[in-house]
Amino acid sequence: MLVPNNHTRPLTTAEWYEEQVENTIAQLLRGGVLLSACVVILGAVLYLGSSPMARVSYHTFNGEPEQLKTVHGIVRWAFSGHSRGIMQLGLLLLIATPIARVIFSIFAFAIEGDRMYVTFTLIVLAVLLYSLFGSFLVA
Repeated sequence: MLVPNNHTRPLTTAEWYEEQVENTIAQLLRGGVLLSACVVILGAVLYLGSSPMARVSYHTFNGEPEQLKTVHGIVRWAFSGHSRGIMQLGLLLLIATPIARVIFSIFAFAIEGDRMYVTFTLIVLAVLLYSLFGSFLVA
């Protein structure tokens, strides 16, 4: 395999592996964003299709139903065909995309045998997970 930009030097195994990891991460991020966008758009189409002439009242605040305030409830509503649940599931997929990237990076660094980067990436994962679920630990 040759280095891009018309270099004639063949890639070493480590360089080839690094390039493959970078390409996989890029595809993971791109795929996660596209998947979440498609799910949100599907939910929006279903939502607008179910009540195209509905009037919105901004005089009173109507919060989310209790079922859409937990991950379990969102997944249940989405797989039951509720359009609002489907849109929320798309947002959860968008949130999960960078987390999946970090998890993939941990495995890639572990395969390379790079303990320092595994440690740093585990710290990043811990911070991400704490930012998402830390409020449950404090409450």
